[in-house]
Amino acid sequence: MPALNRVQLIGRLGKDPESRYTPTGKKVTHFSIAISSRWKTPVDTKEYTEWVNIEAWGRLGEISQEYLRKGNLVYVEGRLKTDKYEDKGDTRYFTKVVAHAMQFLDSKAGDEPMVIADEEEQAELELG
Repeated sequence: MPALNRVQLIGRLGKDPESRYTPTGKKVTHFSIAISSRWKTPVDTKEYTEWVNIEAWGRLGEISQEYLRKGNLVYVEGRLKTDKYEDKGDTRYFTKVVAHAMQFLDSKAGDEPMVIADEEEQAELELG
């Protein structure tokens, strides 16, 4: 049976992206985005914000680190990935989006409008 793991999000960065290197020397950048929904009730206006962790590898991560700042509006396309870790003897799980394309939505004209991981990077992402 076919399967699909694809996520498309538009949100604002909660803080500046942070980069690090893996033990094998690959650069990975992390940031979170806030996706807010507003609706009206007969009494007042309600708001709900969902926070999503984003992970960008290679050139996509470098560009994120260089151009994105807290508060920027960004479109992210990628796949869901759940990791686990041990915390005081308990196994914890967290889900993130591994980005393979981004578009900076509130950038100035002439800035890089759409950034997509190349095929070699995408193959590495699929394995990782």
